[in-house]
Order: sequence, then structure tokens, then C-alpha cells
Amino acid sequence: MSTSRKLALVALIAIAAGIAFAQGNPGGKQSQLRTVRGTVIDKDENPVNRVVYLKNLHTNDIVTHLSASDGQFRFSGLDLNVDYEIHAEQAGMSSSSHSVSNFDTRKEFVLTLKLDHKKSSK
Repeated sequence: MSTSRKLALVALIAIAAGIAFAQGNPGGKQSQLRTVRGTVIDKDENPVNRVVYLKNLHTNDIVTHLSASDGQFRFSGLDLNVDYEIHAEQAGMSSSSHSVSNFDTRKEFVLTLKLDHKKSSK
């Protein structure tokens, strides 16, 4: 895709986001926070208690959370203007990484993190 097409696409997305914001928020105030929650499951799709990593891609800070015995996890109070990456790990196994983009205006992300491949050594 050419640079001019990429710029046009970004401009179109920005315009659409502005219109959606104006239509969906008549008072003009919008919370600048979001939540990422979900479940960690093993390769057999059973909920498991594992470590979940949330990386702020702006600062490279990593926050960890231990999922509950039913596999549930929750990160709240996340900045809408920051990109995040999230995955789960335990005992040499890892889930795929999921991205939470600042271009996505959803206030809540619900994810399933499946521990289905061996953890890569970085």
C-alpha cells in the first residue's frame, strides 16, 4: 500500500472516530480508561490459574496478574491512548500475544488466552 493511501486511511479512521465520539457522547465527557479481562485456558480448553502479562507499549512497563482458579483475569484503569500487549505464561507454555490498540475505542476487551505453545526464549 502506498504512503498516500496509508495516510488517507488513517485520516478516514480519525474522521470516523470523531463522528462516532460526537454522536455517542452528547455531554462531551468521555472516560479515558479501559478494561481488559478474560480467561486463561490450557490446550484442552480448561480454565487454569496462570500468570498474565500486560505490557504498556509506550513505556515498556509490564504488569502481571495471577488469574483466579477459574482462569479469570482483569486489568482496569488502562489509558485509551496507549497500545498494550497481553499474554499468559506458565511452566514453559505460553499463549499467543494479543494487541489492544489505541485506535480501537472500545472501553472493554474480553479475551481468551490459550496456553497452546512452548514459550519462546527471548
